[in-house]
Amino acid sequence: MHIVIGAGVIGASLAFHLARAGAPVAVIDAGRIGGGTSASSFAWVNSHNKAPRAYHDLNVAGMRAHADLRAAFGHAPWWHGGGTIEWEGIAPEAYRRKIALLQSWGYAAQWLDHDQLRALEPDIDPAAVGDAPVAFFPDDGWVDPVVYSHALLADAQRHGAKVFPHLAVTAIRRQGSRVVGVTTADGVSHDADVVINCTGRWADQAALPAALRIPLAPSAGLMVFTPSLAHGVQRVIFSPRVHIHPDGAGRLLICRNDLEVAADAEFDSRSPEVTGLLAAAREVLPLLRGVDAEALRVGVRAIPADQFPAVGPSPDTEGYYSIVTHSGVTLAPFLGAAAADEILNNAVRPELETFRPRRFFL
Repeated sequence: MHIVIGAGVIGASLAFHLARAGAPVAVIDAGRIGGGTSASSFAWVNSHNKAPRAYHDLNVAGMRAHADLRAAFGHAPWWHGGGTIEWEGIAPEAYRRKIALLQSWGYAAQWLDHDQLRALEPDIDPAAVGDAPVAFFPDDGWVDPVVYSHALLADAQRHGAKVFPHLAVTAIRRQGSRVVGVTTADGVSHDADVVINCTGRWADQAALPAALRIPLAPSAGLMVFTPSLAHGVQRVIFSPRVHIHPDGAGRLLICRNDLEVAADAEFDSRSPEVTGLLAAAREVLPLLRGVDAEALRVGVRAIPADQFPAVGPSPDTEGYYSIVTHSGVTLAPFLGAAAADEILNNAVRPELETFRPRRFFL
């Protein structure tokens, strides 16, 4: 039995690949499917600022795996393409160098003039862009993480996987240096050949032995959701002061990735952070004038201590594997496939060698 702890985008991706390979799988999550880290994400699929090259390439592999997954399913209601429009007026020359570097790495990026920008996103106010250089990244997109997680777990269940939401893992069971299963909050012991930690921002929780925890440096961001609006926004808008994408049924999701807040912070419509984000968004999209937030959410990002993914077995421990990363939405389909290959076939995937958990235990 392969026990996957966590039913978000990472756990769902791994369970999908394990089950399709014929392996017995049980997915256990303390909450609802996709309801943890995944549910509080901007969910942008991209590889814009993912240096060094090995990390950039890993994210590009994630983007390609998303395309392969869409082809496998035929209908992929979780995926929203259209690319990203981005501009930078504060440091335009540095931005031009960034785009040139991405293009030299083979990343799809092209410059837009104002007419091309207006054709793609007519709701953007050209005055908000000014004379800043504008780039378009056609292969980018965004994902509905809960729809994604449900679809992959439903497929895994059709291939024999068992899914246990609302059931917390309270202990990792070991015999000597080998992990042999888990104990859950109902007092039941579950035997396992391999236990895989896909718990995101809970990867260093107290229920895990110290030697199996992934050290984290999480950060939290504020997300503002509008009511349903009559708008034509079709893609991710990444402006210097605010980031926006559609969120279904006419809603827009508004945030700023570098605006960090306390994980336990509480906001209302009068909070300066909320009014500031809305003010910045109104400059970009005048249709938001007079529109207030319908919902607010704080998302806590699962970031290992050195900012890079932790994927693979723990040192000096058998039967235990971790997949913990920021950019989990971008990376999920690739990491699910690569980790399943390593777990089932004893493969050693070279794409993951830079990102092994052992670096935290040296």
